[in-house]
Amino acid sequence: MSQPATMARAMMKSIPRTVQRQCIRSISTARSGAAKRPTAPCSSKTQIQSFQPLTQRRFKFKTVEEAKSRYRSGPFSWKAGLLFVLTGAGLLYYFEQEKVRMQRKRIAESAKGVGRPKVGGPFQLMDQEGRTVTDEDLKGRYSLVYFGFTHCPDICPEELDKMARMFDLVEDQRPGGLAPVFVTCDPARDGPKELKEYLAEFHPKFIGLTGTYDQIKAMCKAYRVYFSTPTQVKPGQDYLVDHSIYFYLMDPEGDFVEALGRQHSPDQAAKIILDHMKDWKGKIKTA
Repeated sequence: MSQPATMARAMMKSIPRTVQRQCIRSISTARSGAAKRPTAPCSSKTQIQSFQPLTQRRFKFKTVEEAKSRYRSGPFSWKAGLLFVLTGAGLLYYFEQEKVRMQRKRIAESAKGVGRPKVGGPFQLMDQEGRTVTDEDLKGRYSLVYFGFTHCPDICPEELDKMARMFDLVEDQRPGGLAPVFVTCDPARDGPKELKEYLAEFHPKFIGLTGTYDQIKAMCKAYRVYFSTPTQVKPGQDYLVDHSIYFYLMDPEGDFVEALGRQHSPDQAAKIILDHMKDWKGKIKTA
């Protein structure tokens, strides 16, 4: 034991018991007073915040099963899934339509490419009313040109019925935007009168064109149409004319767009024509 501690104990023993109690009391009071430190006065706002009652947080789930279901579904819901499916379907439809449009554009522009044989060109013929018709008269709107002859037993009537149906479908949506043209490959037997009587059986708005043999031959050559008339035919003898079976779609500037064949139904052909009309950037005449 150290010497200072021994001396302190000796001094405490020499002090009377009453005085000793008072010393102990004063020492404990001084310790307790030193432990209490003055604190800064609290503002009213701080007091209000410190005594605010605790409120229980409420959840939107009414039952434990709802909470578990929400936990299992995660951040996705049926609404989010439906929105995702609809958005994906919309984008797929848009890209499919754009793909078809670009394909139509390539078909239309391929006929105008440098180095390719041009389909169509200038002509001067006569319609079923005896009026002169040129390629300039067909410009400003789309035209659908078919080559045939009035004495054709089966193919031409079938194709003209199809042409009438195609024209009506287009006319319902784009009135006056399409000119249906029938060009005879047999000018020796198909004059204006014969064309008028023949075309009236199919559609009143059909335009029939005829002319001299050289004029018809030049137009068929310009449209890349094959036709062949038998030679050494006796007067009054019946004969057939072999020819190409296509509908030639021409744009408002008189340029070839697309050939529609027997593989196209009237509905399919009308849709192709209407789609090309929608893609056309310029103005289309309606009469």
